[in-house]
Amino acid sequence: MRVVSQSLTLAGFIVLMPAEIDGPITDEQKDALGELHLRRIDLADRVEVVNRGEHFGESTLREIAYAEAAGKPVTFVGVAYGSQ
Repeated sequence: MRVVSQSLTLAGFIVLMPAEIDGPITDEQKDALGELHLRRIDLADRVEVVNRGEHFGESTLREIAYAEAAGKPVTFVGVAYGSQ
């Protein structure tokens, strides 16, 4: 995500991406962070999903559905494993 964020920023876009949290978080914190991410989607003109080849988790699928329901264009960007 950092590589995509940097590229888009250098191209002149404002990038809103999930916060990187180091360490364990509580279920309550996880829920709050999920809601904050949906608010970021509300502010966005489009959503780019960074997929490094792994399956989409429950949170990502929920965010994709939320963005699509809000009429936000959703695109998928593949980044090779190990890129930073």
